[in-house]
Amino acid sequence: MIEREATHPEPTERELLSFKVGEQEYSVDIMSVREIRGWTRPTPLPHAAPFVRGVINLRGTVLPIVDLAKRLGIEVEEASERNVIIVAKVQHQTVGVLVDAVSDILAISESELQQPPEMVADAGTTFVEAITVTQGRMLRILDLDSVLPDTTKDVA
Repeated sequence: MIEREATHPEPTERELLSFKVGEQEYSVDIMSVREIRGWTRPTPLPHAAPFVRGVINLRGTVLPIVDLAKRLGIEVEEASERNVIIVAKVQHQTVGVLVDAVSDILAISESELQQPPEMVADAGTTFVEAITVTQGRMLRILDLDSVLPDTTKDVA
């Protein structure tokens, strides 16, 4: 008797780190996350983008801190000791992303991910790469490459 290989490959899974910004829940691919730290007040930088809180010293490295709520246009209270910084590798740099709280790590099948509707005001700017419903909650998966500014570009 000849056994045949399955013609349907196993669906691939993505591990996501979920977190809260205001009352909303988001996630990022866990492979981009380097560590999770408690809140550290950053040193402001002059002429930085409004969503850049400043920089902190992370074991001898200057780390820019991006306020995700400001970047996404979400009204939240001022940062406090309850906030968390997700240190992530984005493009060719490491940045800190300020969020309200980290929720959990989830394994989501690629087949469960849906494209977000194309209803953004600026067609060139979309921060959500996919949406999924898991454990009774809707989870938006952020595309960190589009959320965070590319600081490697030459400024004219």
